[in-house]
Amino acid sequence: MTATLPAHVSTEHDPAERGREFGRAHRESIRDTAERYAELFAAHGLHPHHVREWGRRAFAATAAWAPALAEEIAGTAEGAGLPLWRVAALNARTEILAAAAVTGEGECSTSVVLPTDGSAPRTVQTWDWHDVLRGAMVLRSLEPAPGHRTSTFTEFGVVGKIGVNNLGLGVHFNVLRHRSDSADIGVPVHVVARRILDEASTVAEAAQLARSARLSASSVLTVVTRAEVRCLELCPAGVAELSPQDGILLHTNHFLDSELAQGERTTAEVSSTFARLAWLREQTDALGATERTDRARALCAHDAGVPVCAHANTALPPHQRWESLATITLDVSAHRMHVHRGGPCTVDDQSWTTLSAEEGVPA
Repeated sequence: MTATLPAHVSTEHDPAERGREFGRAHRESIRDTAERYAELFAAHGLHPHHVREWGRRAFAATAAWAPALAEEIAGTAEGAGLPLWRVAALNARTEILAAAAVTGEGECSTSVVLPTDGSAPRTVQTWDWHDVLRGAMVLRSLEPAPGHRTSTFTEFGVVGKIGVNNLGLGVHFNVLRHRSDSADIGVPVHVVARRILDEASTVAEAAQLARSARLSASSVLTVVTRAEVRCLELCPAGVAELSPQDGILLHTNHFLDSELAQGERTTAEVSSTFARLAWLREQTDALGATERTDRARALCAHDAGVPVCAHANTALPPHQRWESLATITLDVSAHRMHVHRGGPCTVDDQSWTTLSAEEGVPA
């Protein structure tokens, strides 16, 4: 059985205190994650003073757009005994890497299939990142407001990423890269994902929140409810909404909207994203399986040209290594997120950790 992920359950409604609580409880893990990211930034040629300044700008943008999340970030830094800019830089790690025009082979593959019988959407994704950040993964369950609970898979110190809330809305997350990405640091995309989980109950509300943020980096949030699903392609040049085709919505790491795709920065020479998407389109029957383990196993592709289930090449330096660190499915009807530590090829029926946005209790 695969080891479960650490989980933190909070009922604290005050955002600053919620951050302090989390920071105190996971002090060493947050500090270690901050150090791993400092090494990653340095490997990409970023000087610490650039990271510090960009972290401060990201915090200012967050404070203006999502004050409660800024308070939580500040509380986390205080609880972990870190300077505020370091935890702000964790939340802005996508923006910082985009500012440095970093690209790479890896990243995530997401699938949502709408069953013809009208039952709940069937979702699954890999979360691919650098293998040296295996220890950064954490599950969080929290109450941003009384009666509203958010469950999210994220990294230590980062407010949110993939998740589900008890209003029946879920979010999958993939990085994108666009020529409009810049060093004019805006609201971190991870902050956008968390605010959507904290506040939205419909795709329209999620899209409205996403459009209201000034961005400096790109990502796609696949927003799922029982009634509908959309990919929200976010970048500084705008936000595009993509609907399912024949009940299927797939995304990897390049823009699919025809307008935004004109500014695509990722190429087939450096990324498998185009090949992975084509491969996913051939697996839609399996990706629509009723059982989450079967959906996950449908992502078992190890071919060098289509590494949907990625394994780190240890011959490469750490900042060039990619691995499927987690496999995640969302059940928006039951308000549950199921997370497996590792790639699809190691999933079995007993290897899932389930986090409920109703009770907030991992199982």
